[in-house]
Amino acid sequence: MSPVAFPLSPLGAIFPSSSLLSPFYFLLPPAQRALDKSRELQAPRNVICMPGMNYIRSLALLLLLSWGQTARPAELTVPEDVIFESNLEYANPDDQHLQLNLARPKTAGAPSPAILCIHGGGFRAGTRDGYNKLSVTLAQHGFVAATITYRLAPKYQFPAAIHDAKAAVRWLRANAAKYQIDGHRIGVTGGSAGGHLAQFIGVTANVPEFEGDQNPGYSSKVSCVVNVYGPSDVTKSYGKSVDAHEVLPLWLGGNLEQARARHIQASPLNWVTPAAAPTLLIHGTEDKYVAYEQAVWMRDRLTACGVEVQLLTLEGAGHGFKGADAEKADQALLAFFEAHLKK
Repeated sequence: MSPVAFPLSPLGAIFPSSSLLSPFYFLLPPAQRALDKSRELQAPRNVICMPGMNYIRSLALLLLLSWGQTARPAELTVPEDVIFESNLEYANPDDQHLQLNLARPKTAGAPSPAILCIHGGGFRAGTRDGYNKLSVTLAQHGFVAATITYRLAPKYQFPAAIHDAKAAVRWLRANAAKYQIDGHRIGVTGGSAGGHLAQFIGVTANVPEFEGDQNPGYSSKVSCVVNVYGPSDVTKSYGKSVDAHEVLPLWLGGNLEQARARHIQASPLNWVTPAAAPTLLIHGTEDKYVAYEQAVWMRDRLTACGVEVQLLTLEGAGHGFKGADAEKADQALLAFFEAHLKK
């Protein structure tokens, strides 16, 4: 339910109606410019008239192919005291070969606590690389941190992503000796959809229907959760989120009227028991994607069940923190994990 980058789409769906405002306009031959100007003057006012669309589409395709060959994500800076390994396969449901990136201290004298990081993207997009920097930071503070890829909607609906995230927790335990992990001290965090998945793990430890069949023989229980603006009750997301009406039906197989039972089942709020993991909720009061009240509901339900919970409210913050809000959130996350995983 978090905002994601626009997918590639026809240029006419993005650019304004005036061809003069197209960034490709001045790449056209002079004769084509004149023809386009004539067509635009004749076109109805409510019709988007793009300059030399066939020419532009061909040019755009060439540019995209060129970028695909040369552009690379910004290189991750890995300090000397951290070991960073990428593309480690942790599960293979439906022949998907799911991978994770792992950061860990280079000179840990004893097994370290671990933290699983789960990216957001509305259950339909996103990449594990978005948490590479956080993973390295956590490793610098003495944690083993993993950021995972999981199966996405619409091809894979609930509870596939839950199964994958829990399989990743079990993978950390199964590989504890190899990567010097303390399997008794594992936390989980995520933002938006990833926050939801993190919270879900925290309230459904060892519930059979959510375990999946990958990495059997190990527990999926976690010691604590940091949920960064993840929803707690998706039945109440409609009308309170700018994209719930698009995102949730893809993940849950229908809207609230068509798939009410799955909405109820997919809401972490409905799985809270006294056995839930201690939780830190971080949420902005002006979040337009996941309403702030979602965090309040989860805080109140955990409190009612006698579970330790903290809510960091960021006044005026939206979805995706910046500046001072981002610093406060990062500091709170680190302090919470330090307190609960390094006792």
